[in-house]
Amino acid sequence: MERLQKVMAKAGVASRRKSEEIIKAGRVKVNNKVVTELGTKVDPSKDNIEVDGEAITKEKLVYILLNKPKNCITTADDPKGRQTVLDIINIKQRVYPVGRLDYDTEGLLLLTNDGEVAYGLTHPSHQVSKKYLATVQGVPNDAKLKALERGIQLSDGWTAPAKAELVVEFNDKSIVSLEIHEGRKHQVKRMCKSVGHPVLELKRIKMGPLELDEDLKVGTYRFLNKAEINKLKKIAKQVKENG
Repeated sequence: MERLQKVMAKAGVASRRKSEEIIKAGRVKVNNKVVTELGTKVDPSKDNIEVDGEAITKEKLVYILLNKPKNCITTADDPKGRQTVLDIINIKQRVYPVGRLDYDTEGLLLLTNDGEVAYGLTHPSHQVSKKYLATVQGVPNDAKLKALERGIQLSDGWTAPAKAELVVEFNDKSIVSLEIHEGRKHQVKRMCKSVGHPVLELKRIKMGPLELDEDLKVGTYRFLNKAEINKLKKIAKQVKENG
């Protein structure tokens, strides 16, 4: 017997936390009875579990690394009819993006139906690192790079220590490598703007143990290999053990 929200996460319905919200909203039935109690335990091999009227089954777990293009929404659907990351992924399993990339940001995005891995990578207790290449206006000097590394005071508080490096400069622009461990909204853009170098283009090249392949074209994706999946599961296990 397993907790209902865990079974839902394993089936790829949503992350465990989101599954709990779905249960509390009365959207789940077990053997034709609405269940709202989070402690409910079920046997997925015997019990009939429905979410919004549709039976859930244990799907094959898949892990996809997408090189997200710009002008693409990191959601399952968009009311404005814009392209979403799920429009690019052509598989039978339902997968969900882990975290978000802004509409105009490209680069590495993980999509999976493994709720435990998604929860582990986005849980603030683990502080998964994310590395970006930011094309900025002007050329930041050493003092500004050190300021980015120490932390920047934004409207929602000081940012945590980061790693910043000037990669190349050209035509009064430059590319800055910035590695952070937080997930605040528009954080890289806000940090760079605060030191006087607005971001013109932004690309994520690394998240935790995953790195963007140089030969993976923008708008294409690949499945993770076994070694990469094991690293992600190790992170999820650590987060689970730490509560």
